[in-house]
Amino acid sequence: MFSLNVPLPPAIDRLAADLHPKLTGFDVVRDRHTLVCKRFGVGDVQRGEGTEDEKGGRGGDRAVPPRQEALDYLRDRLQRPLGAAEPFDVAVTGGDVFDAPRSGSRPVVYLAVESDGLDRLHRRLCAAFGAVEGIEGDEYVPHVTLARGGNPEPGAVADLVDAEFDPVRWRVHALDVWDPEYREVAATVDL
Repeated sequence: MFSLNVPLPPAIDRLAADLHPKLTGFDVVRDRHTLVCKRFGVGDVQRGEGTEDEKGGRGGDRAVPPRQEALDYLRDRLQRPLGAAEPFDVAVTGGDVFDAPRSGSRPVVYLAVESDGLDRLHRRLCAAFGAVEGIEGDEYVPHVTLARGGNPEPGAVADLVDAEFDPVRWRVHALDVWDPEYREVAATVDL
């Protein structure tokens, strides 16, 4: 339902725009770029069974819309694992590829991200919420997807992986709760 994302500086969109001409032949070229810190399942955002008052009333009447209730619950659950988190440094250092992604079409070309602070925070969140098998925990590779699938021209993936650019570095002071249904930031959590 939701994910916790690292806000990206405008320099990432500029870099993606500079690399855009090299993305011909891919099925999907991302127009919005994200850096996911942690994904959340339905169980992470739904309260357990409770009284009628805890569920929001009788007969489906709710004082709080289900989306807002889920967001509020998630924000409450994030307080403990994020309470000790401090701002951290992030760097986009180059391009890379998932030749065999866990799901979806291949190849996936992306901007590689380096950040010890992000890795530590991801592990802390996985300890609190569990890891999505195959893409989180030990398999977590922080990245910003540029494009995926299709039949890129010969050498296109290698050109993207070998593309040279100055690293983009920034300090993260907050995280965004991303709502994929509405494709928007639903909340921001300061570190």
